[in-house]
Amino acid sequence: MPHRAALRIIAGSGEVSCSYRRLFLYPKRINFKRDRWRLPSATRIRAWIARAKTSEGSFEMSAPHALPLPLTVGDAGQIDGSPPTDPPQRREPSAWRSTLSGMCASLIGIGLARFSYTPLLPAIIAAHWFAAASAAYLGAANLGGYLAGALLAGPAARHLPAATIIRGMMLLAAVAFFACAWPVDFAWFFAWRFASGISGGALMVLAAPTILPSIAPSRRGVASGAIFMGVGLGIGVSGTLVPLLLQQGLIQTWIGLGVLALVLTAVGWGGWPAQVAPAATRHVAAIGSVPKLRLRALYLEYGLNAVGLVPHMIFLVDYVTRGLGQGLQAGAEYWVLFGIGAIVGPLLTGHLADRAGFGPALRLAYLCQGVAVVLPLLGLGAPGLIVSSLIVGAFTPGIVPLVLGRVHELLAHHPAAHKSAWSKATTSFAVLQAGAAYGLSFLFVNSGGNYRLLFMVGAAALATALLVDLVVGAHQASGTTPQS
Repeated sequence: MPHRAALRIIAGSGEVSCSYRRLFLYPKRINFKRDRWRLPSATRIRAWIARAKTSEGSFEMSAPHALPLPLTVGDAGQIDGSPPTDPPQRREPSAWRSTLSGMCASLIGIGLARFSYTPLLPAIIAAHWFAAASAAYLGAANLGGYLAGALLAGPAARHLPAATIIRGMMLLAAVAFFACAWPVDFAWFFAWRFASGISGGALMVLAAPTILPSIAPSRRGVASGAIFMGVGLGIGVSGTLVPLLLQQGLIQTWIGLGVLALVLTAVGWGGWPAQVAPAATRHVAAIGSVPKLRLRALYLEYGLNAVGLVPHMIFLVDYVTRGLGQGLQAGAEYWVLFGIGAIVGPLLTGHLADRAGFGPALRLAYLCQGVAVVLPLLGLGAPGLIVSSLIVGAFTPGIVPLVLGRVHELLAHHPAAHKSAWSKATTSFAVLQAGAAYGLSFLFVNSGGNYRLLFMVGAAALATALLVDLVVGAHQASGTTPQS
């Protein structure tokens, strides 16, 4: 009959001493030859002791005919069979569960909070909630909040667990949807659109870096692609679900988006890994030197990539509708193609990075985007526009896992610096994207509606990003440029 056994193991000078007792019976000394049927082998016990010397807290050990008993590590390699007083540690979520949570976060904070506003804008103006000029400023409020969230996420994560901040930001985005269902006044609506932007910026900075350290390095490309696929799904929702909800009314649409955000928050609530111990990260961060030049170049490249995406993100539909005179229906069809590309793009770029490495994949991404942005200028008709819409749509969220993976590559020996570096990269992207949006709008108005000029600026920005990466990489390889 199974019985409960308590073991007390003490390591000393290569010998193993083991005391054994049955519960409610007398203690006695164990003879390994005589009682081997009751206990694990001495070799296994020595392995347990070696593990105990390098472990913290407690772990489970079981023997034949004995129920598992928690063992606590004591001084000098001693393992005590008394029950532990500390509460059991939280079980870490699986890799797929964490990835699902990350996808929910990007879908809420970026996919829904930002891109769902695009199809809502005409309905807001038509319902006389706000004038056209005021409604445009409300769209800019989200971009401003995104920048604020990207800047504040890093300092906040030094005082609170990242998982706590992420959950709070997901809830904030959901509450913002409900609040926007009642347009009390412009200030009220502006504040909640700004708050939704804060949640998006914070989730972009914290979600993926919290998850990826728990993913095997060989699978991080695909995992990060799956996380940021939420952005593409949000673009898809903006072109499908939102128009359906608008048939029920504007207030009902905002409430429906809020309910969807709450459901996604519940799905992703329990999938966040525990944070790495600060002591361990400080120890690892002391190894090697930080490649500051490569990181600064990466921040610049990421920002230039944002500039290259703006012509399609803002002007694609208008270019097809008015510039080519094909009408609003044709423009909407190309936006659907843009959304399809955005859904599959992160997975494809993540898979490419796992195969080729993040550095080569990033250079290929700059090249492909530059060609795709310039395609509308070549007069190739519908085929050129289809390819251009799909490729730029794919890289709109697909560039994110590539840059994040590149940050992890450059800081492979500095895990404590991952979130700070990613926050700076996200800030660079947000600043140059917002600047390009306003700058290209100004250029478009003052050039008499010259669409070709917009696409030329976007292609030039992407070509510059590729050139910066190649030049810095060549200098580093030749040893003519120091790491710092």
